[in-house]
Amino acid sequence: MTMNEASAQTPTAVRTAVPAFAGNHQVKPLRFDPARLDGLSERLITSHHENNYAGSVKALNMIETRLAAALADPDLPPVVYGGLKREELHRTGSVVLHEVYFDGLGGNGQAAGSVRDALGAAFGSFDRWETDFRRTGMSLAGGSGWCVLVYNLHTRSLHNHWAWDHMHGAIAGVPLLALDMYEHSFHMDYGTAAAKYVDAFFRNIDWETVEQRYVQALRLAAT
Repeated sequence: MTMNEASAQTPTAVRTAVPAFAGNHQVKPLRFDPARLDGLSERLITSHHENNYAGSVKALNMIETRLAAALADPDLPPVVYGGLKREELHRTGSVVLHEVYFDGLGGNGQAAGSVRDALGAAFGSFDRWETDFRRTGMSLAGGSGWCVLVYNLHTRSLHNHWAWDHMHGAIAGVPLLALDMYEHSFHMDYGTAAAKYVDAFFRNIDWETVEQRYVQALRLAAT
């Protein structure tokens, strides 16, 4: 039998594209000059961006590629598929939260706009919102987790959420501002002095970006 004859008798496997598992996420560049931040060193920000964030993008692409192959395997045990799905959630959360974190930096830390007024109304005053945000962040100061300001599309309300392991957040919560409390985000500059890192974070918040996200969330809630 010739090779052509064998090929004609053997159905060619057709790879079905799975857009959900495309594995083509790209690293977003920083929107600001890391050398110009107040109290957060260029070395720290660059390492955080190039190693931790970019590493999660790479890992998410790899997991999605493996999920695409696993989906086509009818004999794959559920426990194996479940492990891939958990890692997909973990890496997706890391990528999204890191992008929200970095995009929220590069400003002068001066809150303004409708989001400031809304935070004041939601917490009794803007200062009380800041106190809650700082305390939530410091509750994770052991080195693992996020404090995330969200607008919830279901409840139509603003909240600061405690988020551990990149996977904890209320359903329908749109992130407006994220504070990374993993040690890699501050240890290079501040060691274990997490409170000083939080102070520096507040001095560099880009509130224009937070305002834009808040306005977009309100539009989504209105649809």
